[in-house]
Amino acid sequence: MTRFLPIMLNCEGQQVVVIGGGAVAERKVSGLLEAGAVVKVISPSLTDTLVAQAKKGLMTWHDRAYAPGDLRGAFLVYAATNDRTINEEVAQESKRLGIHVNVASHAEAGNFITPGVVCRGRLTVAVSTSGAGPLAAAKIKSVLEEALDAAYEPYLDFVHTMRTRIKEKESSAEVRGRLLRKLGALDVLNEMKNGSFIAWSPEDMDVWIADHRAE
Repeated sequence: MTRFLPIMLNCEGQQVVVIGGGAVAERKVSGLLEAGAVVKVISPSLTDTLVAQAKKGLMTWHDRAYAPGDLRGAFLVYAATNDRTINEEVAQESKRLGIHVNVASHAEAGNFITPGVVCRGRLTVAVSTSGAGPLAAAKIKSVLEEALDAAYEPYLDFVHTMRTRIKEKESSAEVRGRLLRKLGALDVLNEMKNGSFIAWSPEDMDVWIADHRAE
């Protein structure tokens, strides 16, 4: 079994090349655009969604088949055609150029895979079964989507705001650490889940920080 290193990549402003224009390519492009990547799609045909994205200028479309040299300067490459041979050629060129490549038709030809993802605002949970199959991954993803309900999004926004405010207000690393531990112990998530949480104003945050500086 291949063992993958879980990692989150910052693709903001990075050029990513997608070879292929079908349903698989559409899913890849959607995630890349959400991540802020500069996407170039090379394919003689596109799905209706990809055509619409190209017309809006969300990504660049090269209306032709893949050709050697198309991958130069790419941050990542996705080989997402329905032709295994072409995907192999894309993978080989990517590796020669030292570019990480994902191969949709047979993952073992590439050197990274794209997991199933559950997003709740700032929270991102990735699911990979290391080749056990997409149906198993989809089932696990469904369980996580149910367990990680909508309350996690405002909860993590609250924690982020508080953490930022604590760092702004406190110069002592010891005090900051103490406040962050106490912040983590607050039952805010359950309050948000049951609807009893009352939003904190900036003044409320400052009062809480002042009251909890000491041991």
